[in-house]
Amino acid sequence: MNERIKELAEQAGLDYGSYDRYGLFDEEKFAQLIVRECADICCNIDDKHGEDDSIAYWAAKDILEHFGLIDE
Repeated sequence: MNERIKELAEQAGLDYGSYDRYGLFDEEKFAQLIVRECADICCNIDDKHGEDDSIAYWAAKDILEHFGLIDE
């Protein structure tokens, strides 16, 4: 499994060291973390290329709105 996905799963409560590692796992939080990570990648495209108000920014905004995660 991808190391970043493991980190996000742990943030959502997955405990790889436990016998019942899924006991406190919050699937909704895990999904939200992945969506936010994807939106952040879009925003970082702007930072990498020195763009302001680019299509990547609007893509990130649309992704967050689509999943009901837009920060106000």
